Amino acid sequence: MKLSQFKFGLNENLLATHPTANRDESRLMVIDRKTGKIEHKIFKDVINYFDEGDVLVMNNTRVFPARLYGNKEKTGAKIEVFLLRELNPESKLWDVLVDPARKIRIGNKLYFGDDDMLVAEVIDNTTSRGRTLRFLFDGTSADFREVIEKLGNTPLPKYIKRKAEPEDKERYQTVYAKNEGAVAAPTAGLHFSKQLLKRFEIKGINLAELTLHVGLGTFRPVEVEDLTKHKMDSEWFKIPSECVDIVNKAKAGKKRICAVGTTTMRAMESSVSTLGELKPFEGWTNKFIFPPYDFSVANCMITNFHMPESTLLMMVSAFAGYELTMHAYKVAMKEKYRFYSYGDAMLII
Repeated sequence: MKLSQFKFGLNENLLATHPTANRDESRLMVIDRKTGKIEHKIFKDVINYFDEGDVLVMNNTRVFPARLYGNKEKTGAKIEVFLLRELNPESKLWDVLVDPARKIRIGNKLYFGDDDMLVAEVIDNTTSRGRTLRFLFDGTSADFREVIEKLGNTPLPKYIKRKAEPEDKERYQTVYAKNEGAVAAPTAGLHFSKQLLKRFEIKGINLAELTLHVGLGTFRPVEVEDLTKHKMDSEWFKIPSECVDIVNKAKAGKKRICAVGTTTMRAMESSVSTLGELKPFEGWTNKFIFPPYDFSVANCMITNFHMPESTLLMMVSAFAGYELTMHAYKVAMKEKYRFYSYGDAMLII
């Protein structure tokens, strides 16, 4: 397929800049792949589409406060540093993005926090905006993480043109987040409240967890018309044996297996046996899913409404079918569903 097939006009007023008052009260569009039927619900109604023995597979990654604001040595120029990936915990080496990049050169020192609580030195250029920083910090890795927690800001997507607010620290995080390492939230999971998850457990619906640390590649634009030539950024993921056992038992019993989000779906599709079963795995994936694609594990999906020409929209189209997906998006815009990270949800059955 071609990139231009995923282009559509989206009114900026539909981009959600704040979360709903209550997690499980965002709107929910339900799409039936077999009949093409579209229903309009509230998210907590999602439980009505699942029965005992069905499975929700969830990404339990935890977002860390990856956006730092500091000053350049001598000039005092304000700079933004976005932490991407820790390269070496011992020497405090990190891959980062800097803004404005033209001012940040190898050898520069950057200062963060009151009384220069944290200092970093630029030791390499990686891309036009990318740098490698060495943080000059003598404490343990745990101490360093505490400092980042104190100085860092919630890494809201750039389309949200406001500074992070106190509520974002909680709301741009799933209620089941455990394993820290993501620089963006697995947003389909943001709709689940603790009360709703409890109702799922009471109903006998199994919850299985895996981890995929969402990177900024999630938001990277596709710049080639021929989708076969697009390369995804690699993201680290882990599928533990407990998750595998729950999912494969449900698959054998022909139960509903629901991937909560595109990151969960990518992780599962990156570790499938020749028999179409889920396998334990720990490592990296750069899997790019776009139509046509045969899914091996999940037969149901919860996702948000994504941006035009995004890899996330392409995966949803592969799962729900291109024509049905694009029709559903037209309906969503007409019905004024809220789009993107803090937006409304879609259940595809």
